[in-house]
Amino acid sequence: MSFRTIDYSRGVVRMIDQRLLPDREIYNKYRDPRGVAKAIKTMVIRGAPAIGVAAAYGMALAARNASRLSEGKFWAALEQARTVLASTRPTAVNLFWALERMMNFARLHADEGPRKIAAAMEKEARAVHHEDVEVCKRMGRHGAKLLPKKCTVLTHCNAGALATADYGTALGVIRAAVEEGKDVKVFADETRPFLQGARLTTWELMKDGIDVTLITDNMAGYFMHKGTIDAAIVGTDRTMANGDVANKIGTYSVAVLAKENGVPFYVAAPTSTIDLDCPSGDYCPIEERDPYEVTHIKGKRIAPEGVKVANPAFDVTPAKYVTAIITENGVAKPPYRTSLKKVVKR
Repeated sequence: MSFRTIDYSRGVVRMIDQRLLPDREIYNKYRDPRGVAKAIKTMVIRGAPAIGVAAAYGMALAARNASRLSEGKFWAALEQARTVLASTRPTAVNLFWALERMMNFARLHADEGPRKIAAAMEKEARAVHHEDVEVCKRMGRHGAKLLPKKCTVLTHCNAGALATADYGTALGVIRAAVEEGKDVKVFADETRPFLQGARLTTWELMKDGIDVTLITDNMAGYFMHKGTIDAAIVGTDRTMANGDVANKIGTYSVAVLAKENGVPFYVAAPTSTIDLDCPSGDYCPIEERDPYEVTHIKGKRIAPEGVKVANPAFDVTPAKYVTAIITENGVAKPPYRTSLKKVVKR
C-alpha cells in the first residue's frame, strides 16, 4: 500500500488521521495508551481489525512506560490501560479480543519482571499487526472465488486497508479478485453520517487504480433493481454465533435490498470478529455517537439548531440476509451456528 494505517517504532504509535481524508494525509503520533484510546474514540483510526491492532499497541505502550516501576505498579498500569482502552468503542469485538490477548500474554511472562514483559509485549503487538495483514490476504483469496470474472460489487462503509492493518476485509476480497485478473468494478455508497465510503473507500481504491463509482446511500436499491450490482460485500465489527452481523449503520438496509433483488450479500469477517459467546444480534451492544456527526458535515451545520438527533453507529443484519461469511479459514454458509464453529479455530 502507498500509505500505512498504523505503525509502531521505539515507543511511538503512528496512525493516519482518517478524519482528515481525503483532503489531507496527516500522521499522528501517540506515546501512551490514553492517547491511543482517544484516537480510537474520536475515529482517528476506525474499523474493527485496525482498532484491535491499535489496542494491542496501546497495551505495549502501557507496559513500556511502566517497565521501570515496581511490579505492583506495573500491573496496575496494565489494568488501567486495559480499562481505558476498553471504554472506547463497545461494538467492535476485536478491541476486547486484542486486550485479552495482550493481558494473557503478559500473565504468561509474569515471572520475568516488568522490563522483560514490556519487551515481550512489544513483540506480541507486532505479531497482532502482522497476523492481521496475513489474515486479510487469506480471506481475500477465499472471497475472490465467489466473484464472477466480470462483476460490479457494492460496498458499504470502509472495510479496506484503512480499516485494518493493511489490505482490507471486504476490499481485500476485491483486491484479491483484481490480482487474479478478474474485471471488478466497485460501487461505493457514501455511508452517512461519517462518510467512510465517500471519503475513505473511494480514496484508497483510486490509489490502487481500481474502478470505483460513488453513490449516495439511497441509490443502492435503484442500481440493484437495474441489474447493475452483481454482489454486495461488507465488513463486520462483530458477528454473532447465529450469523447475525453488526456493521456500520445502513448495512441492514443494503442486505434487505440485496435479498429483494436477488443479489448475493457477503460478509468479510476475520475470525477475531466472530463472537461465539454472543448468541444473536439481540445481545450486541450498539454504540451511540455524538449528534454533531449528523447535524454537521466538515464543521458546517446542515440541520436546524436544537433538532433532536439519533446516531447509532451500527445496526444488526439478521443471518437470514447473509449469503456467506468469508473468513481467513474458509467460507461459512448457513446454518451459521454450525459453520462458524468450524472456521473459528481458537
